[in-house]
Amino acid sequence: MQSFEPAYIKTFEEGLLGDKIATVHDILSACELCPRRCGVDRLSGETGVCNTGKNAMVSSYNPHFGEEAPLVGSRGSGTIFFTYCNLMCLFCQNYDISHEGYGQEVSAEQIAAMMLALQEQGCHNINFVTPSHVVPHILSAVEIAVQNGLNVPLVYNTGGYDRVETLKVLEGVFDIYMPDFKFWDPEIAQSACEAPDYPEIAREALLEMHRQVGDLIIDDRGIAQRGVLIRHLVLPNGLAGTREVMQFIAAKISPNSYVNVMSQYRPCGRAAEVNGLSSYLPPGDYRQALELARQAGITRLDQPRRVFILR
Repeated sequence: MQSFEPAYIKTFEEGLLGDKIATVHDILSACELCPRRCGVDRLSGETGVCNTGKNAMVSSYNPHFGEEAPLVGSRGSGTIFFTYCNLMCLFCQNYDISHEGYGQEVSAEQIAAMMLALQEQGCHNINFVTPSHVVPHILSAVEIAVQNGLNVPLVYNTGGYDRVETLKVLEGVFDIYMPDFKFWDPEIAQSACEAPDYPEIAREALLEMHRQVGDLIIDDRGIAQRGVLIRHLVLPNGLAGTREVMQFIAAKISPNSYVNVMSQYRPCGRAAEVNGLSSYLPPGDYRQALELARQAGITRLDQPRRVFILR
């Protein structure tokens, strides 16, 4: 059986990665990387909704054992958590990172060093958490890291609020896309993150991601190699629109989609400002969400796992 080679290696060898870097770097001068399209000159230090200027910020990087089973395997997913966000959900469970800016500025060389350190620790992949607003910085780091031996898949772990135009630049770089599909109702998206176009944007983004990499492929060790893994956080009072989201995934993406229906909602940050989000998720709501996924025809559901940490 031929060994798996991440797509970015061929892209680099063919001289295409540099072109991609130039394309997205130029966008920063009047930034339209994401659907916010703020138009600020980030190269001069201006910031828009994502509060990020010329340099990316990172809050932490480490092997993560709480991600989906095909990412974690036996040695963990190598997560790099970027500071700030382009979506800014009021109930974010990482509110200190996404809203309050916990983290520090880093260079492309430093991000590359993080990637190589995680690979050295045995992580099965490099998992970029909240990458939409720092695509140029990631690509520059990949160019450095691949020349120094990086050879594990890259995961684009996003809230789903991504411009198709930017995603197209990423073709041939990321083997695994892991988008959220958070809301079906534009009014809920407006209340939670001032993005009423979120449902439409997420649908278009998921279609583009699937066009690039297809359904999730898992090797004989149970480790993800390539494809789309979709997350959906169940919200209290049916506010996420789970039925419609699952029907869309099954009918328009693929009934063979790998989906994580998540139960861990809790009222973090400014959740109380959104009507219906001030309470924890009732267990019955989660069980109903799983049934809705099955009714829609989704059969590849991630299994919740307990994570034990030995001290």
